[in-house]
Amino acid sequence: MDANVICGRRARLKRGAAALTALALAACHPPPPQKDGPAPAATAAATTVLDVSKPIRALGTEPFWNLDVKGTHFTLARPGVADVTATAAGAELQHGQAHWRATTPDGKALEVTLYVSNCSDGMSSKSYPMAAEVSLGGETLHGCATSGPITWPRG
Repeated sequence: MDANVICGRRARLKRGAAALTALALAACHPPPPQKDGPAPAATAAATTVLDVSKPIRALGTEPFWNLDVKGTHFTLARPGVADVTATAAGAELQHGQAHWRATTPDGKALEVTLYVSNCSDGMSSKSYPMAAEVSLGGETLHGCATSGPITWPRG
């Protein structure tokens, strides 16, 4: 058997085991993408480049939060907590994802990663084109994102 086939099978098994573990731990939240590879999206997403030239809104539940991305400026809002603003030098774009390393005015690191992946917030029937991961001060928030206006389903 070809070594590439064996390695490919091992990688798929590792990704599968990691995905099952993440699902079990995340319950209602979308599983975070793996750190050692592209986001868990369709094969086409691996070659998709995100357009980060338009404003982006990321949001999540449990805890509730939202993040506005406007160019290299970020505003993270959470109930009961002062808004956090940050600025990044620019985005790193690759394999269906965009990643920013931003700094708040008081020097804290804010990391934001968006992945091309269908995403549901777990509380509504709304579907988003991106999954989001936001890290600040040892806390990582998982949610969804869109570059268009957010419209809520009427029901």
